Amino acid sequence: MKYRLCSIVAVWGVAMSLHAQDTDLHAYADERLVAAPDDASWTRGGFGKARYGDGKTHFHFGGGAVLAAAQITPELLALGQVQYQTSGHSGFSVLEAWLRYRPVSTTPWRWSLRAGVLFAPVSMENDGIGWTSPWTLSSSAINSWTGEELRALGSEFLLERRGEVNTWELRASLFRRDDLAGTLLATRGWAIGDLIAGIGSRLREPDAEVSADGDRLPGYYDLFRSIGRAHWGDYVAIGWRAPGDTRVSLMHYDNRADPSASAFYAGGDREYAWRTRFWSAGARTDIAAVTWIAQVMDGDTRSGLTVDQFLRTRYRAAFVLAGWNLGAWRPALRIEHFSTRTSSDDPDWRQAEHGNAVTAALNWRPRDYLRLTAEVLHIDSTATLRAEYGLPAHQVDTQVQLSMRVLY
Repeated sequence: MKYRLCSIVAVWGVAMSLHAQDTDLHAYADERLVAAPDDASWTRGGFGKARYGDGKTHFHFGGGAVLAAAQITPELLALGQVQYQTSGHSGFSVLEAWLRYRPVSTTPWRWSLRAGVLFAPVSMENDGIGWTSPWTLSSSAINSWTGEELRALGSEFLLERRGEVNTWELRASLFRRDDLAGTLLATRGWAIGDLIAGIGSRLREPDAEVSADGDRLPGYYDLFRSIGRAHWGDYVAIGWRAPGDTRVSLMHYDNRADPSASAFYAGGDREYAWRTRFWSAGARTDIAAVTWIAQVMDGDTRSGLTVDQFLRTRYRAAFVLAGWNLGAWRPALRIEHFSTRTSSDDPDWRQAEHGNAVTAALNWRPRDYLRLTAEVLHIDSTATLRAEYGLPAHQVDTQVQLSMRVLY
Protein backbone atom coordinates (compact mmCIF):
# COMPACT_ATOMS: atom_id res chain seq x y z
CA MET A 1 0.00 0.00 0.00
CA LYS A 2 2.86 2.38 0.80
CA TYR A 3 4.39 1.76 -2.66
CA ARG A 4 1.05 2.41 -4.38
CA LEU A 5 0.55 5.67 -2.47
CA CYS A 6 4.04 6.78 -3.50
CA SER A 7 3.11 6.01 -7.13
CA ILE A 8 0.03 8.23 -6.87
CA VAL A 9 2.07 11.05 -5.35
CA ALA A 10 4.68 10.73 -8.12
CA VAL A 11 2.06 11.02 -10.86
CA TRP A 12 0.52 14.01 -9.13
CA GLY A 13 3.93 15.65 -8.77
CA VAL A 14 4.49 15.46 -12.54
CA ALA A 15 1.05 16.98 -13.10
CA MET A 16 1.64 19.93 -10.77
CA SER A 17 5.08 20.71 -12.23
CA LEU A 18 3.62 20.85 -15.74
CA HIS A 19 0.78 23.04 -14.54
CA ALA A 20 3.29 25.58 -13.28
CA GLN A 21 4.35 26.10 -16.91
CA ASP A 22 0.86 27.27 -17.97
CA THR A 23 0.17 24.05 -19.85
CA ASP A 24 -3.36 22.78 -20.33
CA LEU A 25 -3.12 19.73 -18.10
CA HIS A 26 -5.20 16.77 -17.01
CA ALA A 27 -4.29 13.73 -14.94
CA TYR A 28 -5.70 10.80 -12.99
CA ALA A 29 -4.59 8.16 -10.50
CA ASP A 30 -6.60 5.06 -9.65
CA GLU A 31 -6.69 2.70 -6.65
CA ARG A 32 -8.85 -0.44 -6.68
CA LEU A 33 -10.14 -3.32 -4.64
CA VAL A 34 -10.43 -6.32 -6.99
CA ALA A 35 -12.06 -9.73 -6.57
CA ALA A 36 -10.35 -11.62 -9.38
CA PRO A 37 -11.48 -14.73 -11.28
CA ASP A 38 -9.67 -18.03 -10.73
CA ASP A 39 -7.90 -18.25 -14.09
CA ALA A 40 -4.42 -16.75 -14.31
CA SER A 41 -4.65 -13.45 -16.19
CA TRP A 42 -3.00 -12.86 -19.55
CA THR A 43 -0.89 -10.21 -17.79
CA ARG A 44 0.71 -13.07 -15.79
CA GLY A 45 1.13 -15.46 -18.72
CA GLY A 46 -2.19 -17.28 -18.33
CA PHE A 47 -5.26 -17.70 -20.51
CA GLY A 48 -7.61 -15.67 -18.31
CA LYS A 49 -9.64 -13.12 -20.24
CA ALA A 50 -9.75 -10.44 -17.51
CA ARG A 51 -6.98 -8.09 -16.36
CA TYR A 52 -6.68 -9.72 -12.93
CA GLY A 53 -6.65 -13.41 -11.98
CA ASP A 54 -5.62 -16.17 -9.55
CA GLY A 55 -8.88 -15.97 -7.58
CA LYS A 56 -7.67 -13.48 -4.97
CA THR A 57 -9.10 -10.28 -3.55
CA HIS A 58 -6.52 -7.52 -3.19
CA PHE A 59 -5.92 -3.80 -3.53
CA HIS A 60 -4.25 -2.84 -6.80
CA PHE A 61 -2.91 0.40 -8.22
CA GLY A 62 -5.07 0.71 -11.32
CA GLY A 63 -2.77 3.16 -13.07
CA GLY A 64 -2.13 6.85 -13.55
CA ALA A 65 -1.65 9.16 -16.52
CA VAL A 66 -0.86 12.77 -17.33
CA LEU A 67 -2.08 14.58 -20.46
CA ALA A 68 -0.55 17.92 -21.41
CA ALA A 69 -1.45 20.13 -24.38
CA ALA A 70 0.07 23.45 -25.45
CA GLN A 71 -1.26 25.85 -28.08
CA ILE A 72 2.12 27.04 -29.32
CA THR A 73 0.63 29.31 -32.00
CA PRO A 74 -2.95 29.72 -33.26
CA GLU A 75 -2.14 27.07 -35.88
CA LEU A 76 0.18 24.73 -33.94
CA LEU A 77 -0.87 22.42 -31.08
CA ALA A 78 1.35 20.00 -29.15
CA LEU A 79 -0.08 17.12 -27.10
CA GLY A 80 1.46 14.33 -25.07
CA GLN A 81 0.28 11.61 -22.69
CA VAL A 82 2.43 9.66 -20.22
CA GLN A 83 1.16 6.78 -18.09
CA TYR A 84 2.40 4.84 -15.08
CA GLN A 85 1.50 1.19 -14.41
CA THR A 86 2.60 -1.31 -11.78
CA SER A 87 1.16 -4.41 -13.48
CA GLY A 88 1.36 -5.73 -16.99
CA HIS A 89 3.14 -2.92 -18.87
CA SER A 90 4.97 -1.78 -15.74
CA GLY A 91 6.63 1.60 -15.29
CA PHE A 92 6.38 4.90 -17.14
CA SER A 93 5.66 4.95 -20.88
CA VAL A 94 4.56 7.43 -23.53
CA LEU A 95 1.05 6.76 -24.86
CA GLU A 96 1.01 9.43 -27.55
CA ALA A 97 2.95 12.56 -28.50
CA TRP A 98 2.22 14.65 -31.56
CA LEU A 99 2.21 18.08 -33.17
CA ARG A 100 -0.81 19.31 -35.14
CA TYR A 101 -0.82 22.08 -37.72
CA ARG A 102 -4.31 23.46 -38.49
CA PRO A 103 -4.45 26.78 -40.34
CA VAL A 104 -7.28 29.17 -39.63
CA SER A 105 -10.18 28.64 -42.06
CA THR A 106 -12.99 31.05 -42.95
CA THR A 107 -14.73 28.61 -45.32
CA PRO A 108 -16.66 25.37 -44.64
CA TRP A 109 -13.50 23.44 -45.54
CA ARG A 110 -10.75 22.93 -42.97
CA TRP A 111 -7.68 20.73 -42.96
CA SER A 112 -5.02 19.73 -40.45
CA LEU A 113 -1.92 17.56 -40.25
CA ARG A 114 -0.69 15.63 -37.20
CA ALA A 115 2.71 13.97 -36.88
CA GLY A 116 4.22 11.86 -34.10
CA VAL A 117 2.96 8.91 -32.06
CA LEU A 118 -0.78 8.57 -32.68
CA PHE A 119 -3.70 6.41 -31.62
CA ALA A 120 -5.50 5.10 -34.68
CA PRO A 121 -9.05 6.59 -34.63
CA VAL A 122 -10.76 3.29 -33.79
CA SER A 123 -12.52 4.02 -30.52
CA MET A 124 -15.70 5.91 -29.73
CA GLU A 125 -15.54 4.49 -26.22
CA ASN A 126 -12.13 5.57 -24.94
CA ASP A 127 -11.92 9.37 -24.92
CA GLY A 128 -10.71 9.95 -21.34
CA ILE A 129 -7.28 10.74 -19.91
CA GLY A 130 -4.83 7.92 -20.59
CA TRP A 131 -7.14 6.53 -23.29
CA THR A 132 -9.65 5.42 -20.65
CA SER A 133 -13.44 5.16 -20.82
CA PRO A 134 -15.71 7.48 -18.81
CA TRP A 135 -18.28 4.68 -18.55
CA THR A 136 -16.44 1.54 -17.43
CA LEU A 137 -13.13 0.48 -15.93
CA SER A 138 -12.63 -2.33 -18.47
CA SER A 139 -12.71 -1.43 -22.14
CA SER A 140 -14.46 -3.57 -24.73
CA ALA A 141 -12.49 -6.40 -26.34
CA ILE A 142 -12.07 -4.27 -29.49
CA ASN A 143 -10.62 -1.30 -27.62
CA SER A 144 -8.61 -3.44 -25.18
CA TRP A 145 -6.71 -4.86 -28.15
CA THR A 146 -6.50 -1.47 -29.87
CA GLY A 147 -4.90 0.04 -26.77
CA GLU A 148 -2.36 -2.76 -26.49
CA GLU A 149 -1.14 -3.33 -30.04
CA LEU A 150 -2.21 -0.49 -32.35
CA ARG A 151 -0.10 2.65 -32.42
CA ALA A 152 0.89 4.74 -35.41
CA LEU A 153 4.31 6.40 -35.65
CA GLY A 154 3.80 8.70 -38.58
CA SER A 155 1.38 11.35 -39.79
CA GLU A 156 -2.37 11.82 -40.22
CA PHE A 157 -4.15 14.18 -42.60
CA LEU A 158 -7.67 15.36 -41.72
CA LEU A 159 -10.05 17.10 -44.12
CA GLU A 160 -13.36 18.48 -42.76
CA ARG A 161 -16.45 19.86 -44.47
CA ARG A 162 -18.41 21.84 -41.86
CA GLY A 163 -22.07 22.42 -42.66
CA GLU A 164 -24.69 24.32 -40.73
CA VAL A 165 -25.83 21.08 -39.10
CA ASN A 166 -23.60 18.18 -40.17
CA THR A 167 -19.84 17.81 -40.48
CA TRP A 168 -18.07 15.30 -42.73
CA GLU A 169 -14.46 14.33 -42.26
CA LEU A 170 -11.83 12.20 -43.97
CA ARG A 171 -8.71 10.93 -42.17
CA ALA A 172 -5.75 9.32 -43.92
CA SER A 173 -2.51 8.18 -42.31
CA LEU A 174 0.87 6.75 -43.21
CA PHE A 175 2.71 5.08 -40.33
CA ARG A 176 5.51 2.70 -39.45
CA ARG A 177 6.71 0.42 -36.62
CA ASP A 178 3.49 -1.51 -36.00
CA ASP A 179 4.55 -4.80 -37.60
CA LEU A 180 3.71 -6.92 -34.54
CA ALA A 181 0.07 -5.85 -34.31
CA GLY A 182 -2.00 -9.03 -34.37
CA THR A 183 0.40 -11.18 -32.33
CA LEU A 184 -1.91 -11.26 -29.31
CA LEU A 185 -5.02 -12.21 -31.25
CA ALA A 186 -3.19 -15.16 -32.83
CA THR A 187 -1.33 -16.44 -29.75
CA ARG A 188 -3.74 -15.50 -26.95
CA GLY A 189 -7.07 -14.45 -28.45
CA TRP A 190 -9.28 -11.60 -27.26
CA ALA A 191 -9.10 -10.22 -23.72
CA ILE A 192 -10.92 -7.48 -21.82
CA GLY A 193 -9.10 -4.99 -19.63
CA ASP A 194 -7.69 -1.48 -19.41
CA LEU A 195 -3.93 -1.90 -19.74
CA ILE A 196 -2.67 0.42 -22.49
CA ALA A 197 0.75 -0.20 -23.99
CA GLY A 198 3.10 2.74 -24.39
CA ILE A 199 6.26 3.32 -26.36
CA GLY A 200 8.88 1.02 -24.85
CA SER A 201 6.34 -1.43 -23.41
CA ARG A 202 6.65 -5.18 -23.79
CA LEU A 203 3.78 -7.65 -23.93
CA ARG A 204 3.80 -11.06 -22.28
CA GLU A 205 3.09 -14.17 -24.31
CA PRO A 206 1.18 -17.15 -22.82
CA ASP A 207 3.53 -19.20 -20.65
CA ALA A 208 2.19 -22.49 -22.05
CA GLU A 209 3.13 -21.56 -25.60
CA VAL A 210 6.53 -20.20 -24.59
CA SER A 211 7.30 -23.47 -22.74
CA ALA A 212 6.06 -25.55 -25.69
CA ASP A 213 8.53 -23.73 -27.95
CA GLY A 214 11.36 -24.55 -25.52
CA ASP A 215 11.98 -20.90 -24.63
CA ARG A 216 12.64 -19.43 -21.21
CA LEU A 217 9.84 -18.09 -19.03
CA PRO A 218 8.48 -15.50 -18.93
CA GLY A 219 8.33 -14.66 -22.62
CA TYR A 220 7.94 -11.05 -23.76
CA TYR A 221 8.07 -9.32 -27.11
CA ASP A 222 8.82 -5.71 -27.93
CA LEU A 223 6.08 -3.56 -29.40
CA PHE A 224 6.02 -0.91 -32.09
CA ARG A 225 8.99 -2.01 -34.18
CA SER A 226 9.67 -2.57 -37.87
CA ILE A 227 10.63 -6.03 -39.12
CA GLY A 228 12.09 -6.68 -42.55
CA ARG A 229 12.12 -4.23 -45.43
CA ALA A 230 11.09 -0.61 -44.94
CA HIS A 231 7.41 0.00 -45.64
CA TRP A 232 4.51 2.22 -44.66
CA GLY A 233 1.21 1.08 -43.21
CA ASP A 234 -1.95 3.09 -43.70
CA TYR A 235 -5.46 3.69 -42.47
CA VAL A 236 -8.36 5.65 -43.93
CA ALA A 237 -11.45 6.70 -41.96
CA ILE A 238 -14.63 8.49 -43.02
CA GLY A 239 -16.72 10.17 -40.31
CA TRP A 240 -19.96 12.09 -39.92
CA ARG A 241 -20.90 14.27 -36.94
CA ALA A 242 -24.16 15.96 -36.00
CA PRO A 243 -25.36 17.98 -32.99
CA GLY A 244 -25.88 16.13 -29.72
CA ASP A 245 -22.58 14.22 -29.97
CA THR A 246 -23.94 12.00 -32.75
CA ARG A 247 -21.11 10.37 -34.70
CA VAL A 248 -20.64 7.62 -37.28
CA SER A 249 -17.28 6.29 -38.46
CA LEU A 250 -16.01 3.73 -40.97
CA MET A 251 -12.31 2.82 -41.00
CA HIS A 252 -9.92 0.50 -42.85
CA TYR A 253 -6.50 -0.34 -41.37
CA ASP A 254 -3.56 -2.18 -42.97
CA ASN A 255 -0.09 -2.24 -41.45
CA ARG A 256 1.28 -3.77 -44.71
CA ALA A 257 3.89 -5.80 -42.83
CA ASP A 258 5.75 -8.57 -44.66
CA PRO A 259 4.49 -11.81 -43.03
CA SER A 260 7.61 -13.68 -44.15
CA ALA A 261 9.98 -11.22 -42.45
CA SER A 262 11.44 -11.97 -39.03
CA ALA A 263 13.96 -10.62 -36.55
CA PHE A 264 15.89 -12.00 -33.59
CA TYR A 265 15.73 -10.67 -30.07
CA ALA A 266 18.70 -10.35 -27.75
CA GLY A 267 17.81 -13.74 -26.21
CA GLY A 268 17.93 -15.45 -29.60
CA ASP A 269 14.16 -15.85 -30.12
CA ARG A 270 12.75 -15.23 -33.58
CA GLU A 271 9.70 -12.98 -34.01
CA TYR A 272 7.75 -12.82 -37.26
CA ALA A 273 5.95 -9.76 -38.57
CA TRP A 274 2.16 -9.89 -38.82
CA ARG A 275 0.23 -8.49 -41.81
CA THR A 276 -2.83 -7.13 -39.99
CA ARG A 277 -5.91 -5.69 -41.69
CA PHE A 278 -9.39 -4.86 -40.48
CA TRP A 279 -12.56 -2.88 -41.08
CA SER A 280 -14.12 -1.06 -38.15
CA ALA A 281 -17.49 0.69 -38.01
CA GLY A 282 -18.88 2.59 -35.06
CA ALA A 283 -21.71 4.89 -34.09
CA ARG A 284 -22.53 7.02 -31.06
CA THR A 285 -25.56 9.14 -30.16
CA ASP A 286 -27.47 10.57 -27.21
CA ILE A 287 -31.17 9.78 -26.86
CA ALA A 288 -32.73 11.62 -23.91
CA ALA A 289 -30.48 10.79 -20.92
CA VAL A 290 -28.88 7.73 -22.52
CA THR A 291 -25.65 7.60 -24.53
CA TRP A 292 -25.52 4.71 -27.01
CA ILE A 293 -22.24 3.41 -28.45
CA ALA A 294 -21.95 0.51 -30.90
CA GLN A 295 -18.92 -0.85 -32.74
CA VAL A 296 -18.00 -3.82 -34.91
CA MET A 297 -14.59 -5.00 -36.17
CA ASP A 298 -13.75 -7.65 -38.78
CA GLY A 299 -10.24 -8.48 -39.92
CA ASP A 300 -7.41 -10.95 -40.25
CA THR A 301 -3.72 -11.21 -39.40
CA ARG A 302 -1.13 -13.39 -41.17
CA SER A 303 2.40 -14.44 -40.29
CA GLY A 304 5.05 -16.88 -41.46
CA LEU A 305 5.74 -20.08 -39.55
CA THR A 306 8.39 -21.46 -41.89
CA VAL A 307 9.73 -20.41 -45.26
CA ASP A 308 6.68 -21.75 -47.15
CA GLN A 309 3.98 -21.97 -44.48
CA PHE A 310 1.77 -19.24 -43.06
CA LEU A 311 -0.56 -18.87 -40.11
CA ARG A 312 -3.76 -16.85 -40.66
CA THR A 313 -6.11 -15.72 -37.90
CA ARG A 314 -9.52 -14.29 -38.73
CA TYR A 315 -11.00 -12.17 -35.92
CA ARG A 316 -14.33 -10.50 -35.25
CA ALA A 317 -15.85 -8.58 -32.35
CA ALA A 318 -18.81 -6.29 -31.68
CA PHE A 319 -20.36 -4.51 -28.71
CA VAL A 320 -23.22 -2.24 -27.69
CA LEU A 321 -22.94 0.10 -24.69
CA ALA A 322 -25.69 2.11 -23.01
CA GLY A 323 -24.75 4.78 -20.47
CA TRP A 324 -27.20 6.82 -18.43
CA ASN A 325 -26.43 10.48 -17.64
CA LEU A 326 -28.11 11.00 -14.27
CA GLY A 327 -26.16 13.91 -12.84
CA ALA A 328 -23.55 12.64 -10.41
CA TRP A 329 -24.64 9.04 -11.08
CA ARG A 330 -23.75 7.33 -14.37
CA PRO A 331 -24.65 3.65 -14.69
CA ALA A 332 -23.55 1.77 -17.81
CA LEU A 333 -24.14 -1.62 -19.40
CA ARG A 334 -22.11 -3.17 -22.23
CA ILE A 335 -22.80 -6.43 -24.09
CA GLU A 336 -20.29 -7.88 -26.55
CA HIS A 337 -19.32 -10.87 -28.65
CA PHE A 338 -15.88 -11.89 -29.97
CA SER A 339 -14.32 -14.74 -31.94
CA THR A 340 -11.13 -15.85 -33.69
CA ARG A 341 -10.41 -18.67 -36.13
CA THR A 342 -6.85 -19.69 -37.02
CA SER A 343 -6.02 -21.74 -40.12
CA SER A 344 -2.79 -23.23 -41.42
CA ASP A 345 -1.46 -26.00 -43.65
CA ASP A 346 -0.44 -27.72 -40.41
CA PRO A 347 -3.58 -29.06 -38.62
CA ASP A 348 -1.82 -28.71 -35.26
CA TRP A 349 -2.02 -24.92 -35.69
CA ARG A 350 -5.76 -24.77 -36.32
CA GLN A 351 -7.51 -23.08 -33.43
CA ALA A 352 -10.73 -21.23 -32.69
CA GLU A 353 -12.39 -19.28 -29.91
CA HIS A 354 -15.70 -17.56 -29.35
CA GLY A 355 -17.18 -15.79 -26.37
CA ASN A 356 -19.57 -13.26 -24.93
CA ALA A 357 -19.11 -10.67 -22.20
CA VAL A 358 -21.35 -8.45 -20.10
CA THR A 359 -20.03 -5.43 -18.20
CA ALA A 360 -22.14 -3.52 -15.67
CA ALA A 361 -20.73 -0.40 -14.03
CA LEU A 362 -22.01 2.28 -11.65
CA ASN A 363 -20.10 5.57 -11.57
CA TRP A 364 -20.55 8.25 -8.94
CA ARG A 365 -18.93 11.72 -9.21
CA PRO A 366 -19.59 13.45 -5.87
CA ARG A 367 -16.86 15.96 -6.76
CA ASP A 368 -15.32 17.02 -10.05
CA TYR A 369 -11.99 15.56 -8.94
CA LEU A 370 -13.35 12.24 -7.65
CA ARG A 371 -14.92 9.29 -9.48
CA LEU A 372 -16.02 6.15 -7.61
CA THR A 373 -16.84 3.12 -9.75
CA ALA A 374 -18.20 -0.35 -9.06
CA GLU A 375 -17.89 -2.76 -11.99
CA VAL A 376 -18.81 -6.38 -12.61
CA LEU A 377 -17.31 -8.06 -15.68
CA HIS A 378 -18.57 -11.51 -16.73
CA ILE A 379 -16.86 -13.32 -19.64
CA ASP A 380 -18.02 -16.69 -21.00
CA SER A 381 -15.72 -18.11 -23.66
CA THR A 382 -14.56 -21.33 -25.32
CA ALA A 383 -11.09 -21.73 -26.85
CA THR A 384 -9.50 -24.83 -28.39
CA LEU A 385 -6.07 -23.44 -27.48
CA ARG A 386 -6.75 -24.07 -23.79
CA ALA A 387 -7.64 -27.69 -24.49
CA GLU A 388 -4.30 -28.23 -26.25
CA TYR A 389 -2.56 -27.57 -22.92
CA GLY A 390 -4.81 -29.77 -20.80
CA LEU A 391 -7.16 -27.01 -19.61
CA PRO A 392 -10.95 -26.96 -20.03
CA ALA A 393 -11.83 -25.38 -23.37
CA HIS A 394 -14.76 -23.59 -21.76
CA GLN A 395 -14.05 -20.94 -19.14
CA VAL A 396 -16.04 -18.37 -17.20
CA ASP A 397 -14.27 -15.32 -15.75
CA THR A 398 -16.10 -13.00 -13.35
CA GLN A 399 -14.22 -9.97 -12.06
CA VAL A 400 -15.50 -7.40 -9.55
CA GLN A 401 -13.76 -4.04 -9.09
CA LEU A 402 -14.29 -1.09 -6.76
CA SER A 403 -12.30 1.93 -7.92
CA MET A 404 -11.46 5.31 -6.47
CA ARG A 405 -10.12 7.58 -9.23
CA VAL A 406 -8.77 11.05 -8.46
CA LEU A 407 -8.81 13.42 -11.44
CA TYR A 408 -7.19 16.74 -12.15
